[in-house]
Amino acid sequence: MRISTKGSYSLEAMLYMALLEEGRYVNTKDISKNTGISEGYLEQLFLRLRKAGLITGIRGPNGGYLLGRSADKISVGAILRSVEGDLKPAECVDSKLCPVEASCLNRHTWQNLYEGINSFIDSIKLSDLAADYKSYIDPEYAI
Repeated sequence: MRISTKGSYSLEAMLYMALLEEGRYVNTKDISKNTGISEGYLEQLFLRLRKAGLITGIRGPNGGYLLGRSADKISVGAILRSVEGDLKPAECVDSKLCPVEASCLNRHTWQNLYEGINSFIDSIKLSDLAADYKSYIDPEYAI
């Protein structure tokens, strides 16, 4: 399993939005300028993110995009799955596709990996990433 640019760019764009003042709409031009992600690619990604309810958008001169819900209610897993699809490490995780399920030596390993990955990425919220980012760029030093 590998996360493509769709996943990493979606996560980066959503993190950028989470770092903005709450309730502030931002357009793809501004996101592109500040992240280096092309505006056209952002539009493609945002179609999927909107469909998943992770962002909302309005048209017009003051329009743009806004997180679909608060950052503490959006998981990294929801973002990645909305643009990448299911994150199965192997097709045989879905027993309907495994013709040798009964005798397969590896299916249990792939199933555990799949469950572990999903559990981990679902436990990380967009607000966690925003807090980590803020502490990274503005660390508090204690002596």
